[in-house]
Amino acid sequence: LGGFQERVQARVKTFGPFGSGNQDNLTMYMDLADGIFLNQIMLQIDPRPTNQRINKHVNNDVNLRIQNLTILVRNIKTYYQAKPILR
Repeated sequence: LGGFQERVQARVKTFGPFGSGNQDNLTMYMDLADGIFLNQIMLQIDPRPTNQRINKHVNNDVNLRIQNLTILVRNIKTYYQAKPILR
């Protein structure tokens, strides 16, 4: 994962509410767990359009979180499958 992981970590630390440091750990965790913020970061890394829309109003609904994170995993897989393998 090397470079991809570093790009995600850098974006999480600098964008949105995480850059300000004004949130407590539980709030930051919940913002990550709902998948909205991570999907936004993934769109910055790979802006190719997808047919799937994330659920922006999760409101502690586990099923909506799972759907958002499933979309995120699919987009990560697509990103790696589309990249040429360097040998």
